[in-house]
Amino acid sequence: MAMKIRLARGGSKKRPFYRIVAADGRNPRDGRFLEKLGTYNPLLPKDSEDRVKMDLERIQHWLDQGAQPTDRIARMLEAAGVTPRSERSNPKKGTPGKKAQERAKEREEKAAAAREAAEAPAEAPAEDAAPAEEKAE
Repeated sequence: MAMKIRLARGGSKKRPFYRIVAADGRNPRDGRFLEKLGTYNPLLPKDSEDRVKMDLERIQHWLDQGAQPTDRIARMLEAAGVTPRSERSNPKKGTPGKKAQERAKEREEKAAAAREAAEAPAEAPAEDAAPAEEKAE
């Protein structure tokens, strides 16, 4: 049985409230669970003590039994100091999206065209002047 420590959603529409539960990974998100381990209320301020409440002793028991926390629960456990902080690698985090890349490319093309247009008139009179001198000779 693949045990998970995860969030089960409750509350009404647009007013989420989550229970932290130990459940079989094959059960639905809001379905049957084995034990309620705490609560999470995302509507409260981040510095509020009531935002995340966990029974750390029972969570540690389930972790010792082989339960795997979900990503969000793992972050909460790291903040509580139960598990060591893990390194995360998201190489795509800093890259802009597809449309932003297209806009940047268009801006670069316009800037290059503007530079060429600014350089072309400066060179053109010099080229026109040279043949005129040759004709004069």
